[in-house]
Amino acid sequence: MRSKRIGIGARPLADPQAEAWIRQGAVDHGKVERYSARLTLDVTPALRTRIKLAAFDRGVTTAEMQREVLKQQATS
Repeated sequence: MRSKRIGIGARPLADPQAEAWIRQGAVDHGKVERYSARLTLDVTPALRTRIKLAAFDRGVTTAEMQREVLKQQATS
C-alpha cells in the first residue's frame, strides 16, 4: 500500500491591520496598570451571597462593586 502525501499550501501573506488588532488586544495598558494586584478575602457563604445579590441589583460585577467600596474607604 502506498501512502498519499498531501502538500500544504504556502502561508498566506500577513495582513498588517489584522496583526495590529491582535497585538492591541494582547496589551491593554490601562487594565494592566489599573488592576496589577489581587486581593483575597475570606467571607462566609452567607456574606458572599449578600454581596453577589447587591452587585446584581446594582447591575455591576462583584469585583467592580468591591473596588468602589474599597476606594471609598481608602479616601475617607
